[in-house]
Amino acid sequence: MSLTRVYLGLGSNIDREKHLIAGLEALDGFVSEIVCSPVFESQPVGIKSGLFYNLVATGLTALPLMELDRRLKFIEADNGRYAPDRKGLPLDIDVLLYGDQVGDFDGLILPRAEILKNAFVLWPLSLIAPDRLHPEAGVSFEQLWADAQIEQQLWPVAFEWRETQLTPRSLLDS
Repeated sequence: MSLTRVYLGLGSNIDREKHLIAGLEALDGFVSEIVCSPVFESQPVGIKSGLFYNLVATGLTALPLMELDRRLKFIEADNGRYAPDRKGLPLDIDVLLYGDQVGDFDGLILPRAEILKNAFVLWPLSLIAPDRLHPEAGVSFEQLWADAQIEQQLWPVAFEWRETQLTPRSLLDS
């Protein structure tokens, strides 16, 4: 059984801490060795809503890409994402990278375009995988973040999962 390294973007703007923790706990069922980036608060992009919490998580999975994506949709649904009366976005989980795969996989385009467009994806990705190369750009995420010209404001926030502080004090104090 081969394992694939995946990078997932998680976001929430409703009961943010509760839903992000629920998402991480659910991922633990089929993603091993989960490592999380610091958590950031940001303005919404593309929708009118309250502030978001976002992070990037990485780990290893034996699931094929489309099965992984299907399970992420179930986790989102379990957290009220598709409820008819929902307000805001309780939980959003996107596959950012699946190994080094590039292309259109039944409408799931990898690497995800938001990596280069949204500070709330690129900054945490640059912190969790600074030396990893973007599969298309061929540039490290740390360098992409250093060169980014993205007009979005975001702030590191204190966030704990499984008794571990995800956002280091040095980032909170900066």
